This record gives sequence, structure tokens and C-alpha cells, in this order.
Amino acid sequence: MDGGNHSVVSEFLLLGLTSSWEIQILLFLFFTIFYIASMLGNLLIVVTIISDHHLHSPMYFLLANLSIIDTGVSSIASPKMIYDLFRKDKVISLTGCITQMFFIHTVGGTEMVLLIVMAYDRYIAICKPLHYLSIMSLRMCISLLAVAWTIGLIHSVAQLAFVVNLPFCGPNTMDSFYCDFPRFIKLACTDTYRLEFLVTANSGFISMGTFFILIVSYIFILVTVRKHSSGGPSKALSTLSAHITVVVFFFGPCIIVYVWPFPTLPIDKFLAIFDALITPFMNPVIYTFRNKDMKVAMRRLFGKVLSFRKSSFMTSQRHSDSS
Repeated sequence: MDGGNHSVVSEFLLLGLTSSWEIQILLFLFFTIFYIASMLGNLLIVVTIISDHHLHSPMYFLLANLSIIDTGVSSIASPKMIYDLFRKDKVISLTGCITQMFFIHTVGGTEMVLLIVMAYDRYIAICKPLHYLSIMSLRMCISLLAVAWTIGLIHSVAQLAFVVNLPFCGPNTMDSFYCDFPRFIKLACTDTYRLEFLVTANSGFISMGTFFILIVSYIFILVTVRKHSSGGPSKALSTLSAHITVVVFFFGPCIIVYVWPFPTLPIDKFLAIFDALITPFMNPVIYTFRNKDMKVAMRRLFGKVLSFRKSSFMTSQRHSDSS
């Protein structure tokens, strides 16, 4: 490692998910549907929040940013995974591999911090409602968002700094459909024990720590509401259940992939699919179907679109009749 990059490997061969033609067709349909639905669902949330002034509040500002991040999560590895399903040689360049890892961990780290910010937002809204708008001002929301992206960038660069100059001179086959640190490091022509520990400490322990902080935070909120409300925690549970569900969906696969003692087991690939495709799809479903304000706002948005199309059609008809 001490003399720069001695790599003779310029690309990696990805084994993908399966070699069965029938299963590849099913996976192609499955992944394509989920990818398109995820992109459209998250973009619909962003457009709805921007277009409806009733949703111009801190909680929905953060939700819109979560949806933007989820479109990024879906787009980092999923398009290539879908494209590679019917390719015999699923290759990715060394530069492409490093770039993919950079974006995976930048966006993933940002989403971790954003979920903590959303938990803090719910704490202020439920436990300190009279001070909510003064504490969670637009300036505060933007500052917290900037902190989230900064931490995500540091989280990614801190790991890349140790692996970008690794020497690769032997096997270049990666049993996966995308590049990530555990499998990438194992292909290096050097002792990688310390680097594997670094990845576990950076990604694994951070995932576990963040997940623990979030769960404790939500439990604290529910306990606080129970003490100060005669109606019990049912209202708070209704508000927080969507957040808790998203947290479990996001952190479950992350913790297993990066803390699991055997990081090359095939289960990693399917957990990665869950994080890259299923979770970004589930977020708009969870926040839409469990949120009355979002459903009402979406109906208003669809009503405006239909009204606009109807008026445009009538205008074009009048112009054609007059001519």
C-alpha cells in the first residue's frame, strides 16, 4: 500500500444474481417495476410538497429531502443491475467501482443523519409544540440538512481514502451486482484485516449506533407523551409509526451487511437489493398511505392536473372551431 496504486486490474467482473435465463427475466420485470415505481413515487412526494402550501412545514421539508435522497439511492446501482441482467460479461471499471462506492456511502450516510433529524423534528413537534416553529425554522432545517450531507460526505471519503490506492493484481471477480467495500477490499493483493475492521467500525458500528439512537429517541417520545397525555400514546404512535417503519427497513439490511461476521455470504446480495430498491419504494408507500395530509394534498394535485388538462383541451377545441 505504501507506494501508490500498483494495480494491474483495470476492471472487475460482477457475477450478478443468477445465471438462469428464466430467473433473469423474472428479476428484470421485478426490478424494473420497483425501480420505476420508486422513482415516480418519490418524485410525486417532492412535487406534491412543493406545490401544496399546506405542506410547507418542517416535517414535509425533511420528507421531501428524504424522497430526493431515495431517488439517488435507487439510481446508484439499480439501473446497472437491471442492464447487466442480460449481459454475459457484467464488468465495471476500477474507476466506476470506486465512484459507485463513493455515492453509495455519501447518500447512505446522509440518509442516516437525515433520519435522526426527522426524529428530532418529531420530538420537538410532539413534546414542545408551542416552540416547534421557532425551533424548527427554515434556517434551522437547511442547516441540519447541510450537516447531514457534510457528515455523509465525510463518512464516504474517510473510507475511500484508505482503499483508493489498494493494489489489485490477482482475481478480479466480485460475487455481487454492485461494488461495495467488503467485497472490494477482499480482492486486494495485500493484508486487508485492518481495512476490514475499519469498514466494520465506520459503516457497521455507525449503522448500529444510529439505529440505537433512533429507537431510543422514539421510545422516549412515546413515554413523554404517555406521561403528559390522558389519551395515551395512540396519537403519537400514529404519527411516529411511519418513521419507525422506515428506520427498520433502512437500517436492518445495513447492520447485517456491515456487521455480519461472514461478509461474503450470498445473503449480502439480497439484502443489498432490499436497501437499493425495496426501501426507496416503500418510503413513499408508507408516508403516503399512513399520512392523511399527504393523501389530501395528492388528491388536490391530481385535481389541478385534470382541471388544467381539461381547460387546455377546451381551449384547443375552441381554436379549432373558430378556424
